[in-house]
Amino acid sequence: MTYLEIAGGLILLIVGAELLVRGSVGVARQLGVSPMLIGLTLVGFGTSSPELVASIAGALRESPGIAVGNVVGSNICNVFLILGLSAVFLPLSISRKAFIRDGSVLLVVTLVLVGLAFYGSLSRVVGVVLVAALAAYLFFSYRQEKQSGDAVHVHEAEAASVPSLDGSRALGIAAALGGLAVLVGGAYLLVEGAIELARGFGVSETIIGLTIVAIGTSLPELATSVIAAVRRQSDVAFGNVVGSCVYNVLGILGVTAIVHPIDIPPEIAGFDVWVMLASAVLLSVFAITGWRIARWEGAVLLALYALYIGHLVRVAAVV
Repeated sequence: MTYLEIAGGLILLIVGAELLVRGSVGVARQLGVSPMLIGLTLVGFGTSSPELVASIAGALRESPGIAVGNVVGSNICNVFLILGLSAVFLPLSISRKAFIRDGSVLLVVTLVLVGLAFYGSLSRVVGVVLVAALAAYLFFSYRQEKQSGDAVHVHEAEAASVPSLDGSRALGIAAALGGLAVLVGGAYLLVEGAIELARGFGVSETIIGLTIVAIGTSLPELATSVIAAVRRQSDVAFGNVVGSCVYNVLGILGVTAIVHPIDIPPEIAGFDVWVMLASAVLLSVFAITGWRIARWEGAVLLALYALYIGHLVRVAAVV
């Protein structure tokens, strides 16, 4: 039953995220919202919604290892697994101007999370600051891209990649609300199953959060980036990963802390946040050397993720 709970939760998270994105994007299109703004906000939020509801559910269940491990593990997964796999499919060209802005933000928010890990907890005040920082980042990005035209096509391509939801505005709203309800149900099943799995195997909930929960909630980003790479939309594949990492730290941890203040597990503060920081630094190094991520660099990222997961498995075995 535990495995069925986890599998069912993951399926519901993916279905719910799809409904939420299609419904909200459909309504936005009918309201005349620009494709760039849709891609920058709704698509980015939609692909990160599984992480959001899973982290909130973990916090409400007093399981900070799942709530925080989900975010840290997702960011590591985004860079090492998703970006690595995408680059293996297609070497990714990087927009210099877009990366100088978004890559810099990624490094800053990653360092912020490392600092918060030293502090040891996320209060509601910290949550409000994180969410406000995300709002400021989105506003600045939209204004800058609208004025200069830089990377507009990236967000328009993200919006165009969402299949149209034909019908009335009411249908779009119903789909979005239904998707949100399915997401909540899926998160409940996933978190309950993850807690039971951790207890059954005698391992920490943190390890489950860093692995099963993090990988499972990152499936929408995986699908988006790999499909974009196959379609030779390297800017969309790369932008999806960087944007998701920023959303995870500022949006997901921010909202989760506002809903329920949480402590950061010492094991995450002592090791995993440093792996997350290393992944962000390595992403930056690979990106600025030639402004592309080659196939061999993607293979290196995949190998590092395998080593990281192997380390967590060894830790779980020792425990």
